[in-house]
Amino acid sequence: MSLSTSRVILVCQNRTCRRQGSAKVLAALQAYAIANLTVKPTGCLGHCGNGPMVVILPEEIWYSGVQPAEVPILIKKAGG
Repeated sequence: MSLSTSRVILVCQNRTCRRQGSAKVLAALQAYAIANLTVKPTGCLGHCGNGPMVVILPEEIWYSGVQPAEVPILIKKAGG
């Protein structure tokens, strides 16, 4: 897959993930303006208790327990 392929980062915003800080993770990801990379809030990703949950598409790379300080690493791994 080339780096020019569009990627989406989904950040769970359901109750459990929000209690675990997913709103801050979402805000940190949205602060980056990177071509071919879209950040979207989403509903439950089905891994309650492991959050905040983040998924990079189309590769379906899952991350659990993501903290705002880890966002630069996720952006780099997503090709940004």
